[in-house]
Amino acid sequence: MKLPENLIKKLENRKQNNSLRKLPVFNNLVDFSSNDYIGFSKSESIFKLTHAYLLENEIFQNGATGSRLISGNHSVYQITEAFIAEFHEAEAALIFNSGYDANLGFFSALPQRNDVILYDELCHASIRDGIVMSNAKSYKFDHNDFEDLERLIIKYHSFKFQIPTNIYIITETVFSMDGDTPNLEELVELAEKYNCYLVVDEAHTLGVFGEKGEGLIQYLNLHNRIFARIMTFGKGLGCHGSVILGSTELKEYLVNFARSFIYTTGLSPHSVATILIAYHQLVIEKETISKLRQNIVLFNQQKNLLGLKPMFVRSKSAIQSAIVPGNENVKQLAQQLQDKGFDVKPILSPTVPEGQERLRFCIHSFNSEEEINQVLELLRDFVF
Repeated sequence: MKLPENLIKKLENRKQNNSLRKLPVFNNLVDFSSNDYIGFSKSESIFKLTHAYLLENEIFQNGATGSRLISGNHSVYQITEAFIAEFHEAEAALIFNSGYDANLGFFSALPQRNDVILYDELCHASIRDGIVMSNAKSYKFDHNDFEDLERLIIKYHSFKFQIPTNIYIITETVFSMDGDTPNLEELVELAEKYNCYLVVDEAHTLGVFGEKGEGLIQYLNLHNRIFARIMTFGKGLGCHGSVILGSTELKEYLVNFARSFIYTTGLSPHSVATILIAYHQLVIEKETISKLRQNIVLFNQQKNLLGLKPMFVRSKSAIQSAIVPGNENVKQLAQQLQDKGFDVKPILSPTVPEGQERLRFCIHSFNSEEEINQVLELLRDFVF
């Protein structure tokens, strides 16, 4: 059967706006697009150690066989969650199949009908989708604007007719499109001032910030003042899945009420073992993490020297975005860089607001100084 006409029209509109998404073809270009910040996804050592761990523990099972509440809660889960909790200095850890599943499960289950959710306007789609599924009222605050956030907190604390039971504040430590970071110390103090529950998505800081890649909240020693942290493994850890960190009571609640956890087949033993081995590698890969930090500094220095700073969103993370308004413009510029051997992806509207289309550069520990210099010099030549 053909696709319904109204859906075909939606596809045609995407084509006309130069915003039609297509699955990319694998290439061997210099990687400035993946979230594999410290190269763990290609680590032969992690691959071999995971295989050896499974053999040593006589784990020959390919699949989880069911949800974790039925038959899929194999022993590697308990070992891995215990290690992750200790690594992140958290009371408890609960693994989800993906970052999307974690955000969907958390935000649809925790805030209740009389609660209020206040979230940064640039929060990831998975957070917003989870919020939509919640029965709580939700309001966005201006990006990283805590005056606007406090205005909303005061408004809903003093709401005369229906005082909310709880207020949840949602943000990210590094935003996926801009690569910027909120003032986390100020945010924690604001949440404590009004007795709000602060939830932080750390998808883009695991493996990037901290001496052992523990993430920005822990690096800043704020982890004991946060209600929940959400870590994603598909980026800096180079594998798959995610974890929610918090109290033992939070873990127990999620096991009972997070539908994206309850009603899905668990990760395979191999997937969970890979997470465990990757975390072990973080402990000993300090030089790799340090090299990533050096490359981020180098990228920022070079873009300034080449006169490119006005194009870029201010960022000290591994995500560096150059604003190139217009879908067609940014697609052409990305293609020019790809033709020269550099995999830089365009980010189009409606993924970002119209006029905020961009080239999104992801910096890695394995990018050489020469590669960083070359890609920025090409960008300068193509733009100017």
